[in-house]
Amino acid sequence: MLSRRFFLQGAALAGCSAAAHPLLSSVTFAAAPGERRLVVIILRGAMDGLDIVQPYGDPRLRSLRPDFPIGPEAGATDLDGFFALHPALGELMPLWNAGELAFAHAVSTPYRDKRSHFDGQDMLEAGTGMDVPLAMVRDGWLNRLLQQMPGARAETAYSIGVEELKLLSGPAPTLAWTPEAKLVLSSQGRRLLEEIYRGDPLFHEAAAAALEITGSPVGPMAMAPQTGGAGTREAQGLAAFAAERLRGEARIAAFSLNGWDTHRAQEAAIRAPAAQLSAMIGALKAGLGPVWHETLVLAMTEFGRTARQNGSRGTDHGTGGAMVMAGGALKGAKVHGRWPGLDDAALYAGRDLMPTADIRAYAGWALAGLFGASRSTIEGAVFPGLEMGADPGFLA
Repeated sequence: MLSRRFFLQGAALAGCSAAAHPLLSSVTFAAAPGERRLVVIILRGAMDGLDIVQPYGDPRLRSLRPDFPIGPEAGATDLDGFFALHPALGELMPLWNAGELAFAHAVSTPYRDKRSHFDGQDMLEAGTGMDVPLAMVRDGWLNRLLQQMPGARAETAYSIGVEELKLLSGPAPTLAWTPEAKLVLSSQGRRLLEEIYRGDPLFHEAAAAALEITGSPVGPMAMAPQTGGAGTREAQGLAAFAAERLRGEARIAAFSLNGWDTHRAQEAAIRAPAAQLSAMIGALKAGLGPVWHETLVLAMTEFGRTARQNGSRGTDHGTGGAMVMAGGALKGAKVHGRWPGLDDAALYAGRDLMPTADIRAYAGWALAGLFGASRSTIEGAVFPGLEMGADPGFLA
């Protein structure tokens, strides 16, 4: 177990910079048996799946969103003749072409109608249904998975940032650490830190991880190429830090990415978080190297957004949305799910994309395929009350 003294002496910069950065994200790790790896990214703010994975082949979409750029003619990349990928995620197309990127559309948790980010996120991370009061749920679905896995143990497990990640909270062993101070280093100071710890493998690794979280690696400490603005570099740094741990004993990682609440000027507002998500996935692939082929990434959001644009050229809180899947363990290049259509009669409550699948079912099949969790364990303990349905077959 990593001591507090270790962090204070060798990795204070990690927590300090993480506390200051705008992602305000938590990272949690846990070791688990086997060689498969799972990364869960919680997309906080309600990602608009209709914009990220655009059903441009549905004739109703353009009439619902007349001011939005839609389809390949507006810069999106065609996926299958019906769906197109948002331009800010265009750099992920090599993964699609390699079968390492896929999506599930028209999905949601059981959360309905109340449209609260806090409750929606709590239900997503708790993995329960509307029949269970969220205040009574003390653990998250990933922690409940670990509780059912013989040999699972805490290992190099961190919670970095100021927000709680309920997804992995609970009695199963994980480790967490929260920064308490702020510290800013100049480029000269970073180089000095590298030189001081160069001869000490333990502290050199901690300093490297700290610099990686800041998104400003120095010299040989860099673990992945970094491009783009500050937010994108921080996203890359966070993912590269996760990848380093997953190359070791850790098998499960979870963190979050904020910024998806696009009530106004969505065309501009969605680009930054979308670019950061793209950067995270790219950094995970680069950092994981030879174990990328054993890895599945699930990027999940609390609910979707309205099918119609609002008066501010944005979208409001909705219901059905999309999930992003990536990794070498994926049988990709497909948009999964049953498309309900966007006609008025097909919309949920006359305003939202109708969910046709429970997002927990996709997560459940991921746990079955990656870690051998039984259907009874998933439906009874990990996601109580879930009916998984037929295997969508997205794992290689």
